[in-house]
Amino acid sequence: MTLLPKAVSRVIESFQRLPGIGPKTASRLAFYLLHVPQEELDAFAKHVSGLKANTVLCSLCKNVAEADPCDICKNPGRDQSIICVVEQPTDVLSIERTGKFNGLYHVLHGSIDPLNNIGPDELFINDLLTRLTSVKELILALNPNMEGEATSMYIQKQIPKNISVTRLAHGLPVGADIEYADDVTLSRALEGRREY
Repeated sequence: MTLLPKAVSRVIESFQRLPGIGPKTASRLAFYLLHVPQEELDAFAKHVSGLKANTVLCSLCKNVAEADPCDICKNPGRDQSIICVVEQPTDVLSIERTGKFNGLYHVLHGSIDPLNNIGPDELFINDLLTRLTSVKELILALNPNMEGEATSMYIQKQIPKNISVTRLAHGLPVGADIEYADDVTLSRALEGRREY
C-alpha cells in the first residue's frame, strides 16, 4: 500500500526521469510544488509545455533558438571566419558569458560514444562540414574526456588543410593547488603554457 497520492507519485516519477535528479530531490521538488500558489504552478506548467513548441534548432549552427536562423548566426557583427564547435547548447551559454568570443558556433548535440551507440552520424558533424567554405579557424571546444577527444580527432580528420584547427587550453583551474592536480591536467597545463 502506497502512502502517497497518485498525483504526487506521478510527479515524483516524472522528476526522477530528469538527469541528475534522484528520488530524494524528486520528492522535495514535488512537495515544494504542492505549496506553491496555483497561479504559479499553472504558469510553470505552461512554460514547460511550451518549451518545445516555442523553440527551434537553428538550421545553421544547431543551437536552440526562438527563430531560424538564431540571433548569433544572423548577427553581422560576429566574425564569420571562426566557428567554435561545442557539444551542447549550454556550452554556448557558458562561452558567451565570458564575452571573449565573437565568432560563430556549431552545436553537435553530443559526442561520439560507441558504448552508448552514438556515432558520427547521430551528431551534427556533417552539417558542420558543409559550413566550412569561408571559415579560417575551427575551435574544438569539446569536453576533455574520452568521448570529447574521440569526437575532436574524428572532426580534425575531416577538416580541409587550409583551415586552422585549435583546441581550448586545458590545465589548472584558477585557485587550484598544483599538488592536488592529476598527471594529465598538469601535463596539459605545461603543454598549453604561454608567454607571461
